[in-house]
Parts: sequence; C-alpha cells; structure tokens
Amino acid sequence: MTRRGAWAATAVVCSAQFLIGLDFTVLNVAIPGLRQDLGPSMAETQWIVDGYALTLGACVLAAGTLSDSYGRRRAFLAGLAVCALASLGGALADSPAQVVAARCGMGLGAALFMPATLATIAHVFRDAAADRRRAMSLWAAVAGIGTLTGPVAGGWLVEHSSWRAAFWLNVPVALAVFAVAVVFVPESTGPRPRPLDRAGALLSSGGLLALVWGIIEAPGRGWLSGPVLAAFAVAAVLMAVFAWWQRRCPAPMLPPAVARDGGVGAASVALALMSFAVFGAMFIVTLYLQQVRGMSPLEAGLRITPLSVGLAVGAGAAAVVSKRYGARASVTAGLVLIAAGCAVLAGDTQVLAFEGLAGFGAGLVAPVATETLMAAVPEESSGLGSALNDASRQVGSTLGVAVLGSVLATVSTGDSAPVAAGGDAFVRGMAAAAWTAAALTLAGAALAWFRLPGPEGTPGRSSAGETSSVPEPLPVQGLTPEAVRRP
Repeated sequence: MTRRGAWAATAVVCSAQFLIGLDFTVLNVAIPGLRQDLGPSMAETQWIVDGYALTLGACVLAAGTLSDSYGRRRAFLAGLAVCALASLGGALADSPAQVVAARCGMGLGAALFMPATLATIAHVFRDAAADRRRAMSLWAAVAGIGTLTGPVAGGWLVEHSSWRAAFWLNVPVALAVFAVAVVFVPESTGPRPRPLDRAGALLSSGGLLALVWGIIEAPGRGWLSGPVLAAFAVAAVLMAVFAWWQRRCPAPMLPPAVARDGGVGAASVALALMSFAVFGAMFIVTLYLQQVRGMSPLEAGLRITPLSVGLAVGAGAAAVVSKRYGARASVTAGLVLIAAGCAVLAGDTQVLAFEGLAGFGAGLVAPVATETLMAAVPEESSGLGSALNDASRQVGSTLGVAVLGSVLATVSTGDSAPVAAGGDAFVRGMAAAAWTAAALTLAGAALAWFRLPGPEGTPGRSSAGETSSVPEPLPVQGLTPEAVRRP
C-alpha cells in the first residue's frame, strides 16, 4: 500500500473512532428530554445510558479475536452497518425498552468496528514506525474531539429538535464512513488466527450483565430482595466459572502471558476505575445541571466541555511525566487527581473544579495505562489488545453509571423522584456517589503505585515476579467511554 493510501485508510478509521467518542456523550444532555417524552424510571434511564457501554464492553474482546481471525475490514464494515441500523431504531423508538434495545445494538456495532481501528493503523503502517506513531496520535486526538463534541452537539440538537436527533445523527455519519471504507480500508488478519473462545465470551458477558442488572435494580427492588441477591449470586458464579475456564481453555480469550502480566492487570484496573469515576460522575452531573440547576441542554453540554479540555491538557503532560518518572507516577497521580475532583464535587458541588481535576487526571492515566497494556500484547494479536483496552474502559463506565446512579437513587430514597424534586435530596445522593467514586479511585491509585513501572531502571513488578517496562505514551485520547483510549 502506498503512503497516501495508508493515510486515507487512517482517515476513515479515525472517522469511525470519532463516532464512538460522540456516542458516548451525545445522549447525556438529551436524557431529561427523553425522560419527559417517554417517562422512563431512574433504573430504565440507567439502562439507556449503560446499554451502549455494557454491550460494547461485553462483546469487544470476542470481536477483537474475530477481527484478527476473519478480517478487520470485514468486522469494521459489519459494525458500521449494525450501528446505523440500531441508531435508526433508536430514533423511531416509542418506549424506554426500545431505546435500551437500540443503545445495545449500537454498542454491538461499536464492539465490532472498534478493535479494527487501531489494528488497521498498525497494519497499514507496519513498515513505517514514525508514520504509525503520528497516525496513532491523530486517532487519539480525533477520539478526544468526538467526546468533546458530544455534549455540545447533543445540546444543540435537543434544543432545535428533540432527543431523537441524537440517534438520527448517527445514521448518515455511519453510512458515509461505511461507503468510503469500502474503497480505502484494506483487509488484514493476524498471521496466526486464534479460535473464538465462545464459552469464555458467554460466561464473561453473562456475569457482567447479571452484576449490572442487580446494581441498577437494587434501589427500586431493595438491595436484599430475592431477585437482586439472585442476580449477584449468578454474577459471582459465572465470573468464577469464567476464571476457571480461562485457566483450562486451549485458546482462552486472553493469552496466558498477557493474563499473567501484573502490569497489564494494573493498567486495566486503572483504565476501568478512571472510566468508572469520570463517566459515572458525568451521568449524575448532567442530571444535576439540568434538573436541579435548571440549565438548558445546550448550556449543560457547554458546561461539561472543560472535562475534555482538562483531558487534552493532561494527556499532553502525561508524555513528560511518564518519560521522566515512569508509568507508575503518571497513572497514580492521575487517579489521585480524579479522586480529588470527586471529593470536591461531594463537598460543595463545584462542578467546574471537578471537571478540571478529573479531566486532567484522566489525561495522565489514559495514554500511559493504554501504552503499558498494548506493549504486553504480541503484534499478531493487536486487535485483541485493542479490545482489552476497550473492554476495561467500557466495563468501568458501565459499572460507574450503574453503581453511582444506584447510590444516588438509594440515598435520595426513591426512583425518579430525587431527580425531579432536586434540592437537598439530590445533592445528598450526589455527594454519596462522589465519595464512592473517590474511595474506589484511591484504591486503584495504590494498586498502580505498586504494580506499574517506575522511572527507567526501576521497573514494576508483575504478578509472576517479572519486571516490566513501558514505552513513551501516546498523546490525547477520548473518554468514551470514551471515552479515552488507544487500544
């Protein structure tokens, strides 16, 4: 492939990555209008927000293996088609259940094409390291722009049309990217295709679904109710069986060398907790700005943009910090800053301070943790490595919305009532949710400090007692989510 052709393919996959970043945040500011139109409960609202990330996170590892084995271009095109059809369904939905189904369909489509984006870049620039790095940086910047654009675009669309416009927007974009991908994106596969671990995919997806269902439904049904306890029990059993199966499966979802790498585990946890805190808090802050502070969708969207600005600045600083002090310092400092932002939000609802601290912290975490993770994955499994990065983020954001939304509903005592009523009840619930996020993020910071590589010459410890090191990180990356990611 010529250099011009490689850059054309890069532009196409970056456009798809923009769509992923957009979808993570575009619906946030449309939620109040959707609630007014279709009347979903608080639990149904959480499912609408979480359906996208839950499906993406549950399916992306299997999709990464499929793309490596059967063709990344094929997976890319199939994912775009599914995303366009699901978005059309969301735009035409007339019940909360239909919106949830549409969001899940969009997540499935994104899971199919997301791993192919970076894997395609790695393929077309496999003999040009400098161009490959520039292309990766462009990909990451576009992801950040998509995340930044989402709240503003969503707010403008809702004010000038309705919440349905957030779904309509995806249809022409996905179809346009599909059309140019047919022409410019080459087919590629891994040199040694790996069979799909169907049992592992079903066990992990089922366990995650049962866990999220229990968390979301607990405030309405009761944390000790039979269905909720049963869901938690099912989740525990399925996850335990999944862990057992991965040790015995001849072709597990994660190669044994990757699964045993302590640095990969710590990086994955850091990415998950970053997404947990940032996306979970953004979900609550969006409701707070519109339902308690009375802002319009566009005003709320603009008010959220400092988070992405902080992310971009933090990502730029991450390269300097990690090069001088190691991945350990950058990731740990970033998680501590996110925790500090959540604490500020809990203390006096200072949204701007939260966005600045959490955004800058996420920028320190995302590129470095992603680079640590990707460095441990062999080149022929780049689709799987990208998928592991994606899965960490999406599972984190899914649990963030589920857990923090449930804490909000539980402390505020009620279903949709705390959101509608506003005032002290909502603020108390938001504070409890923010403190929860802060505590978990600090725990992740401790893990990162002891497991990730330090400055050059002081590598971190892996779970197998080996040392690990990490190359210089990629720059800016979107939350999505996306939010942020370099898979």
